[in-house]
Amino acid sequence: MYVGRIVVVGKTSRPFVAYRVSSRSFPNRVARITDGTAAIQPLDPEDAKKNPYITYNCIRVGEGVVVVSNGSHTDPIFEEIQKGKSPDLAMQRVLSAMGYEKDDYNTPRIAGVITGEHGFLGIVREDGLEIGAFGLTENTCRIICTYELNRLDNKSYPFTASTALEAARYVVEGGVFKEFENPVCAAAWMDELAVFNPHEQ
Repeated sequence: MYVGRIVVVGKTSRPFVAYRVSSRSFPNRVARITDGTAAIQPLDPEDAKKNPYITYNCIRVGEGVVVVSNGSHTDPIFEEIQKGKSPDLAMQRVLSAMGYEKDDYNTPRIAGVITGEHGFLGIVREDGLEIGAFGLTENTCRIICTYELNRLDNKSYPFTASTALEAARYVVEGGVFKEFENPVCAAAWMDELAVFNPHEQ
């Protein structure tokens, strides 16, 4: 199954977020840690001039909050929360304002937030906006994807990792994620940031 980009929010023994790029059209991307954030970048910097949607911070970490998303909305969601907005209101405000990506596929914007023991997921599609909140349950995660699995539900998936790097690898190679096609790169936070770029292994 091809699901495109994947935002993951969950908990093993500790809360975590993860993000994976799956791509048919732009398989030349890489995850990097830069200035305390995880970012998606093209291998060829010239590609950024052709497509504004392929370079962005995918994970942003602050005191008591972590934001994960598939685009340039990571930073404004984080900043709204830092100003005192609740995660669900911050996502609602930013996703409503920015809307889905105006690319060839009308790609949804997806996002997740962790604060303490609570998780949040959100998506804005061409046909609407959804935001949900839930308690984190040990060794499980919830996901939202840009294609196929792009509706919020209450389904949890098993998740096994003890470090951020293991979490980044898991969303490429483990559990339900290995059924999803065209993995390109991944990033995760679990007390620290880590990235996994399969082509560099």
